Amino acid sequence: MAWNDLIGQTDAVAGVRRAAETGQGLAHSWLITGPPGSGRSTLAYAFASALLARPGDEEATDAQVEARTHPDLAVLSTDRVQITIKEVRDLVAKSQYSPSVGRYRVVVIEDADRMVERTSNVLLKALEEPPERTIWILCAPSEADLLPTIRSRVRSVRLGVPSVSDVAELIQRRDGVAPDVAARAAREAQSHIGMAHRLATDDEARRRRSRTLELALGIRSVPGAVRAAAELLEVAGADAAAIGAERDARERDEVLRSLGVEPGGTVPPALRSQLKTLEEDQKRRATRSLRDGIDRILLDLLSLYRDVLLLQLGLDLDRAQLVNLAILDQLEQAAAACAAPQTLATLDGLAEARERIDGNVAPALALEAALITAVRHRSSSGAAA
Repeated sequence: MAWNDLIGQTDAVAGVRRAAETGQGLAHSWLITGPPGSGRSTLAYAFASALLARPGDEEATDAQVEARTHPDLAVLSTDRVQITIKEVRDLVAKSQYSPSVGRYRVVVIEDADRMVERTSNVLLKALEEPPERTIWILCAPSEADLLPTIRSRVRSVRLGVPSVSDVAELIQRRDGVAPDVAARAAREAQSHIGMAHRLATDDEARRRRSRTLELALGIRSVPGAVRAAAELLEVAGADAAAIGAERDARERDEVLRSLGVEPGGTVPPALRSQLKTLEEDQKRRATRSLRDGIDRILLDLLSLYRDVLLLQLGLDLDRAQLVNLAILDQLEQAAAACAAPQTLATLDGLAEARERIDGNVAPALALEAALITAVRHRSSSGAAA
């Protein structure tokens, strides 16, 4: 049933379904690439379910794959900055087992781009000589995110960006939201399915995004840019905390229950090391979640200035093409306040901030620099005028 959630990917879906159901073109190693929110992991697990299912057992297999409990499915997914070499070694060991109930043993790595070279080389050895009935499915934003030696040993499936209307239809059907809410969420998420879901179903997520744009549009000076950068980091932190808090609490409760500790009870000293390991994993995940939150803010700001630039350029613009159509009046005011070259410079500054943060520059400094650039270019434009 997961095939129903793959929108705008007709060719990719047809190819992997044919391989799973008929064996035509079935390789031992696959790489699914596509932009964030395009459905990489959704396709990976739909493919895995089709590979694992036996005739008449499709529904039960779908349920097991969705719950990640199928005995012949091994999964590596991380919310941390990097996948560790130990995780890959453990996964490679599992890939050597023969399937127990399914037609194949399927191994999925959702974030294959988060492996350093040394870790990738461990995976490479497994891809070079996989067991006959083991299928590897890797997911990454692009082929360039993996080593050339790994790329040469996989069959690539490329996903595109689904249309806003397709994402809106999916969100409306799957999440039961009103058509106008789904359409706005899909547009503002720029066709990122996961983010569209959050914007359509979470009032706080919508509020935080609106505050991001409000802060950017209200900057008038260098001190104002610095203050805005600080508040935007707080917004990113709140967003990351909202995503992680519920999951962290659920994981802690599950661990305590597995250790036989009653809710609210005292953890025996002999068991505290297991709880500490979980807390350390959650801290690492929180670091990655914060970086992802900052990147989402930068993408929202890029969409804002992209809209401003489109208005400045005119070119018989269809206003429906604007990402932030709901604040059209404010966009028009911002477009009138400076010229297109200055807006382009601001976009360059924001893109550079993303690169700097990815290179481990302090997010506060990178964000401040980008917003100060926007102020200076706006001021120089005003002086020239």
